[in-house]
Order: sequence, then C-alpha cells, then structure tokens
Amino acid sequence: MAITTRDQLIAALANSRHALFDKASVANAVAGRFYSLWRATGQPGQGAIPAAQVACTKALLGALPFDNQVLPVANYLALVDVATSLATATLEIHDRLCHQGGLVGNVATSQTTNLPLTLAGVSAERIGPADHSQMQWWLEWYTDTGGTGVNATVAVTYSDDTTGNIVVALAATSRASGLYQILPEAGKTGIKAVNSVILSLTTGTAGSFGVTCTRYRAGFFTVVANKAEVFDWAGLGLPQIANDACLALITLCTTTTTGVAKGVVRFSAG
Repeated sequence: MAITTRDQLIAALANSRHALFDKASVANAVAGRFYSLWRATGQPGQGAIPAAQVACTKALLGALPFDNQVLPVANYLALVDVATSLATATLEIHDRLCHQGGLVGNVATSQTTNLPLTLAGVSAERIGPADHSQMQWWLEWYTDTGGTGVNATVAVTYSDDTTGNIVVALAATSRASGLYQILPEAGKTGIKAVNSVILSLTTGTAGSFGVTCTRYRAGFFTVVANKAEVFDWAGLGLPQIANDACLALITLCTTTTTGVAKGVVRFSAG
C-alpha cells in the first residue's frame, strides 16, 4: 500500500528506521561543481572503485542502510537531519543504479573498457519512467587526471533507441570524486546506455574515471556551518525508495572542499 493520508504518515513516522551518515571532506574541489561522496571516508564506509560494470544495490559498501519491504508495503524517505562544516552546502541523495570504472586520461582513442554501461539488472521500480527521463548520467573521477583540459565525446543510446554523441568539457587536472554530467541533446528525454568515451587529447596523466548512472531521490541544504537543519517529508517530497536502492550522497560545492557532512535519514514504511 502507499502512504496516502496524514494518519498513515503519522503512523509510519512513529515506526521509522534511521540511517546515519558522517562523511569526511573531500579536498581539491571547485565551487559550482558536483562531487560524489561515494569515495569519502566515514559512515557509510568508503565505496569501492568499480573494476567492472556493476548494477549497484544497497549491499555495496558505501550505500545508506535500510530494510527492504514486502509489497504492497514500501519505504519512503520521510526526514533528514543534516549538519555540514560549510555554510550554504547543498546535498542530494541519489539511487546509484549502475557504475563502471577503468577509463583513463592519457589516451585519445575510443575507450570501451567495461562499456557499454546499461541498466541491465536494475529493477524498473528503481529506473522510474520508461522514457528514462529521471536518469542522471555522469563521468565520475576516482583518481586525478592530468593538467590539460580536454573534451570528452560520450557515445550514448537514447530512450528511443537512437544514438548520439555528447561533448563534455573537462577541466585541467580533474580531481578525484569530481562529477561531470552527461546531458541529453535537445529533443531527447533520456539516456539508457553509455557506449564509449573518447578524449580529444591526452590529459597527460592516466588517472582513473568511469561512468555512473543515478536517479535523484531528494535534496537539502544547510545555511549555517555546523548547525543542524531538519527537512521533513513535505520538503523532501516523500519519495518512495525502491527495494535494494543504492542510496549515496553527492554535493554541489561552494568552495574548494566538500566539507564534512553529518546527519540522520529516516525511512518510513507504509
């Protein structure tokens, strides 16, 4: 069943489960850029760099813990209590659907290691709309690449089974945990696979990066450093959390570090 009334919501909140997060700051960030906290140390533990293509689940180290439910009962994200070491920090909870690693920054030929990355093995409940419009695809950095700024041409398959090339501008010395979003071209609703990546030039250092697909579930922010902010079901939108979702944090940086992020996430079942 779904939570459709205030009484059901109150009952679900009374029986909610908690998950803690306490993520260390990631250095060498750039203001105005998204950064993944998948590799940040703390709680949950540091997620692994994917050595192959993986359909992510809550069993992976790095994912927020919660209990699966038996249909028709479902989990909902009902409340977040968060504090960060930075003022005006923005955090988002994403369901990390799939990821791969093994791409490098010192070749200028087509890279297909662990590609194509598809949504194989990910449930339709986690994917959402069939047009893939809620998918967010990223180039995710695991170790620094070199000091030459280059373009990455990302070959994709769209929801309508057509293909295309998306050019992503990469900054000089792209740093570990940095995210570059792969945005569909105009007129396309969503991407369902990434097939290859070609750099226009070598960056000068191999480093390590990969492709990650996520689905946004909720976002929240802090205004004052080291002061707790509480976001309830109304502010979060009471998103339903599918069984086996691999919930992880990303942040939109405002300075040269991601800052420490601490908090509690409450899941209500109904």
